[in-house]
Amino acid sequence: MGRSQKQKGNRREREFAKLIGGMRIPLSGAAKHVGKEHTGDVDGLGLRFEVKARKDGFKTIYKWLEQDGVDALALKADRKEWLVVIPAERLMELIKSCGSGSTT
Repeated sequence: MGRSQKQKGNRREREFAKLIGGMRIPLSGAAKHVGKEHTGDVDGLGLRFEVKARKDGFKTIYKWLEQDGVDALALKADRKEWLVVIPAERLMELIKSCGSGSTT
């Protein structure tokens, strides 16, 4: 991985950490060398996130999310667990509504 790609990755990790009120995990790319406590890229909301950024690599996912009336995606490959993709802003809304006792 080149220097500019590492910088882009670090920038996106910091951006996402700020968005969710979390923190970037130092040395996250070196987990296999320095220990399991450095796995994932961002800690926040009681979760550990792996952050991925691509110039155009997620076109289909964004297209599916942009359909009218769609709030989230549920994805599953054969013999793999379900994954849910939800816009970060919507995730933050859900977390805030759970904390306030609202059911929306």
